[in-house]
Amino acid sequence: MRYILLSLLLFVSLISFSQKLEYDVLFQGIGDNREFSSGYANSQTILGERTSMEFGTTLDGNHQFRIGISHLFEFGSELDYNKPQLTAYYHFTDTKTDFYFGAFPRMEILNFPLSMLTDTIQYYRPNIEGMYGKYSWDWGYQAGFVDWTGRQTETVRESFFAGFLGRMDVEPLFFENYLIMYHYAHALEHGPEVHIQDNAAMAFYLGTDLTKLIPIEKAYVKAGTLGSLFRERSVTDGYLKAWSFVGELYGEIKNFALRTTWHQGQGHHITNGDRFYDLDSYIRTDLYWKFLNTDHLQGKFNLSFHLVDGSDIDQSQQLSLIYRFGN
Repeated sequence: MRYILLSLLLFVSLISFSQKLEYDVLFQGIGDNREFSSGYANSQTILGERTSMEFGTTLDGNHQFRIGISHLFEFGSELDYNKPQLTAYYHFTDTKTDFYFGAFPRMEILNFPLSMLTDTIQYYRPNIEGMYGKYSWDWGYQAGFVDWTGRQTETVRESFFAGFLGRMDVEPLFFENYLIMYHYAHALEHGPEVHIQDNAAMAFYLGTDLTKLIPIEKAYVKAGTLGSLFRERSVTDGYLKAWSFVGELYGEIKNFALRTTWHQGQGHHITNGDRFYDLDSYIRTDLYWKFLNTDHLQGKFNLSFHLVDGSDIDQSQQLSLIYRFGN
């Protein structure tokens, strides 16, 4: 912690003497209550706040350098229960390209389906530590990333994420593609009960904009397929494969929105995905209320209903309050 603060102060001092100092401060209030009586996913309540600070400069209008710190404080715990995380990255941007290298915020960059990346990852691992690139055309974009989550040591298992996502618009239709893989290897010292795991998931959607048919601000419907591969070496007989139908309906008017997602087919084993997708049938409906929406402050409440295996109904609530300021 001392070395992080010392590096941050040194960097800020150098920037303030040589370039225009830029800064960004984010406060995120988190309230997440999950009442899962069906037993298919963990019931839990997460209450806390994350504070993030970044300082840096921009060169030639396209090259940004940032360094800062991000810390999650869970209410009821000690201040140092979650370790502060270093934010330090280079960002290049122009009219078609976005490129990040370093440890940079995941929020607003990666938007994978919950089946592939569960939302609690944003709470406990808010930064991508690696690189991200995106190239855009008039008709869509493609992006890819690598997130290094563990360097192999005597006690730490090597692990990383990698993936691609993109979208293509051909009115009145659009096409979305998602691919993610996760590798979980050995530590240098391990027993015979520890095995390397390989996991991959992919999703493809075809959809259409509904705003020309329904007089509301935003609406779409999309449907496609979700596939997964999982292997635990020396344990599973090759890869465990699964495919299912997935669909989504979304509508938004003023400060309210409704989203329904549907998964039907074979249950998946996606290591970092939502556990409800391990089942053969799952329907989720979210009701959103944006109760604050200003330049610096956004507040959203989400009430969710989960129909699992066509019989049990679970429910959860999420509250998000984000305050952001900077130059």
